[in-house]
Amino acid sequence: MYFKITHLRSKKVLFGLSILLFSQTGQAAASNLPVINPTVNGKSIQQTISGVVTDDQGVPLPGATVMVKGSSNGVTTNFDGQYSIEAQEGDILQVSFVGFKTYEVEIGNQANFDVQLETDSASLDEVLVVGYGTQKKSDLTGSVSSVSDEEFNKGINTNPGNLLQGKVSGLNVTNASGEPGAGQDIIIRGVGTLRSGTSPLYVIDGFVLDNSSNGVPTNPLNFINTEDIQSINVLKDASAAAIYGSRAANGVVVITTKKGKAGRTQMNFSASSAISTMANKIDVFSADEFRQVVEQVGGSLSDNGADTDWQDELTRTAITNDVNFSMSGGTSKTSYFASVGARDQEGILNNSDLTRYSGRINVSQKGLNDRLKVDLNLTATRTENQRPNIGTMVSNMLQLNPTQPAYTNGEPTVFGTGINPLIIENIYGDFSNNNRMIANISPSLEIIDGLTYKLNLGVDYSKTDRDEQYIPYSADPDYAEGSINSTFTTNKNTLVENTLTYEKDFGDHGLNLLAGHSYQEFFIHAKGYYFTNFPDNGIEPRYQLGEARGEDNTQFSNATVNELQSFFGRINYDFADKYLVTATVRSDGSTKFGENNQYAVFPSFALGWNIHKEDFLQETAFSNLKLRASWGKSGNQEIPSKQTRLSYGESFEDNDIYPMNGNETTREDYPYGLVFARTANPDLQWEETAQTNIGVDFGLFNQKLTGTVDYFLKETTDVLLYFSTQDPIDEVGYTWQNIPDMKIRNSGLEVSLDYQSDRSKDFSYNIGGNFSYIKNEITDSPFTIVTTGTAQGAGQTGATINGYMNNQPIGNFFVRQFEGIGADGLNQFTDINGDGQIDDSDRVSSGSAVPDFIYAFYTKFNYKNFYLGLNFNGVSGNKIYNHTRMSLFNMTQISNSLNTTDQAIEFPNEDPSNSNTVSTRYLEDGSFLRLNNATLAYELAPNAIGLGDWLNGLRLSVTGQNLFVITDYTGFDPELNTGSSSDSKSYGIDRFTYPRARTIVFGLDVSF
Repeated sequence: MYFKITHLRSKKVLFGLSILLFSQTGQAAASNLPVINPTVNGKSIQQTISGVVTDDQGVPLPGATVMVKGSSNGVTTNFDGQYSIEAQEGDILQVSFVGFKTYEVEIGNQANFDVQLETDSASLDEVLVVGYGTQKKSDLTGSVSSVSDEEFNKGINTNPGNLLQGKVSGLNVTNASGEPGAGQDIIIRGVGTLRSGTSPLYVIDGFVLDNSSNGVPTNPLNFINTEDIQSINVLKDASAAAIYGSRAANGVVVITTKKGKAGRTQMNFSASSAISTMANKIDVFSADEFRQVVEQVGGSLSDNGADTDWQDELTRTAITNDVNFSMSGGTSKTSYFASVGARDQEGILNNSDLTRYSGRINVSQKGLNDRLKVDLNLTATRTENQRPNIGTMVSNMLQLNPTQPAYTNGEPTVFGTGINPLIIENIYGDFSNNNRMIANISPSLEIIDGLTYKLNLGVDYSKTDRDEQYIPYSADPDYAEGSINSTFTTNKNTLVENTLTYEKDFGDHGLNLLAGHSYQEFFIHAKGYYFTNFPDNGIEPRYQLGEARGEDNTQFSNATVNELQSFFGRINYDFADKYLVTATVRSDGSTKFGENNQYAVFPSFALGWNIHKEDFLQETAFSNLKLRASWGKSGNQEIPSKQTRLSYGESFEDNDIYPMNGNETTREDYPYGLVFARTANPDLQWEETAQTNIGVDFGLFNQKLTGTVDYFLKETTDVLLYFSTQDPIDEVGYTWQNIPDMKIRNSGLEVSLDYQSDRSKDFSYNIGGNFSYIKNEITDSPFTIVTTGTAQGAGQTGATINGYMNNQPIGNFFVRQFEGIGADGLNQFTDINGDGQIDDSDRVSSGSAVPDFIYAFYTKFNYKNFYLGLNFNGVSGNKIYNHTRMSLFNMTQISNSLNTTDQAIEFPNEDPSNSNTVSTRYLEDGSFLRLNNATLAYELAPNAIGLGDWLNGLRLSVTGQNLFVITDYTGFDPELNTGSSSDSKSYGIDRFTYPRARTIVFGLDVSF
């Protein structure tokens, strides 16, 4: 039976195995290696050595490396664990595999060697990539979750967040919408800040990314080809993340891409095609229902005789094609991995496309007797994104009169009033092209035994061009002139790091010391223009800029430079591999903060105890038991640049101009006045988050049952917010400030469990899951409410939907309590304060958009060469404000002959003039359970189809994504966030959200 070794490694079952070599003949003892000497006339001859590599229970292991030591002559085992290699007398044959101990044998007169793997308890743990180095999992004192490529979510995954959804306890991944490559809210252990900078810090192969926008309207992480990723480690607590100091308050995501290994060249080709359709249509009225309901409510029916489903007309069956090719290999001195990929992904809304071309090269070279090592990582991508006018399309598909024909004589129907959205599809375009390159080179030199110096030089360069245009359309005066809004964004992120690492064992004592310096500079340059009034000549505005004749044509440009300098150190100590201590400190200085608080120090301390290595647990069912405890501080500096610096601007307002020379005769003769744009704030300082964590890792029954339990308490102080100074002398009014005494508190419990059955059977299974409870609360806030999400639309703009309130969770909905429709046909709300009036003082806290519970579970089944995997995820305890329903699904719509749902006629006596007031009427339960991912695969043995000499493996698969959702939410999908907010972060508002797709992916993977 076939299985992937990385899958086993993630379950901590087969780490550190020794090899037992079985033979049927005697062994010579020269050099303590088995030796047999085949000769012809006294001369060594080349011969074919073959055999099978299996695990300790006889299961074949494909992909093991068998090579002649000191040469590039090597092979990998095929699907059945078989290998065949040419060698001669005296050669040393090496048999190795990730997670296994390398075995060596000198070639003699035996032509067949079957290799079996056996558990080696001396190396039970895998090695994880953490901040500025690696650690065995058994030595970790912090809370780190690792997800390997075998455990990633399958299918069409555009960025790393899609790979992790439901895979890590305490990690909540929310896609903003169903758009290809949509932005995401990725929150680790609760929201710890009020601003928009809630994303974790991303580190790719040692290079720290900048979370700033790069001009791409969708997720900036879409540039990463997920097929190149080997593993992702999520650093959750302060002990694990504090080494990154000022940017680690939201957690750290460490991404490691694939590397080559010694042996013959391994080539892999994968191709997939996917079909996507709208997963859930909103049940608006059909044409016949529409006619009846309009008359029923006494509305003015506009019957145009058609039966049009506008949700069908404005969406499509989308096709995605994805092709990837990689090549890897190397010798004992050099290893490499190279890949190219291309993806063309259609969205289910018309004119919605995301295309990405990617290339990657990872090279590692050793020298100076392996004391010198140079790692080079280079990736380059081009991402092309076309978007429709999403808000307009979604609102039209839900509200347009279903009796209106979509086409007349094969062309989009010209409406008497308004414009056909099919025409908008033809005249509107949003095009962005992003070219991005990340390169870093990391030479390291072992100066003396155990002491290593490493230099890390890197650059991340991104350039984005974006055009949003309307082609002139003379038949409608609102679109007759045409327009274009173009922006050009350049981002450059340069990194220089120097580290010294000393590692030494002194008997039972193990010591690892790290000291380092880091300097990072971020440069962002944006410029653009807005032009109007183009000739209606069939040429798009972006191709005839010189023809713009608008009087309000404008241009802009700006640039910012931020710098971050850091000094850091870490001590890891262990005694007898039982008692573990980790201490970390980092001092960060940032140009974002004032001269009085430019530097801050972020320490952490952690203890660990490998209890299972104590004598009193040796004869028990525990194969692993570790207790961890940590405390530390991390920071957050994600505010706009220059906020501590004095800034001036020009104004032509009446109170800002003054006659300077006395010759002014008209107002236009006055010079512009100089006014404050921003006052200086040298005392602005870092937002700090202190976190305490207590955790237990365990394994039972020889690691068949494994799990982790963590309790954490996270508290943020010196909270940063953009708000009014309340100073009558301050001309600016609003500045970034630290809020005295205010705290954001997150506490919770995380549990993850996994059970793996006996893999030696024809049928085996794996069951597991994770669960997180997070309590979030704001305390000591001086504000009644800091509004984040607001309403939009006629008569609604600016009304508070949710915000931050004292003693309430983040994302708290603060709205009026809806009681029903009164006898007068108008809204009735609860008079909270009993003053006889309904106004803003009657608003109540009505739940939060941030869930209390996050959970996921999975099942995996293997039967011979068949594989079936199911992944479920869900949330509970959160609310969603259905802004779409408030705007469209009401009595006013249907009475005006616009479509809606039966929610609009819930109260038959409702007056069509009733206002759509922000209230609990539109607040819904956001809980859901989703079958996020299901994969059925078959591993076809190449030998069975006569391709054994050509191929190592052949895999056919079909994957379903978003196959079903169980929820009470009435919108397209409960996983969303398309609310309106300023710099503060808004959550859980559904306003004309791009519908989510259901996708079926057909895949082919070939290795040769």
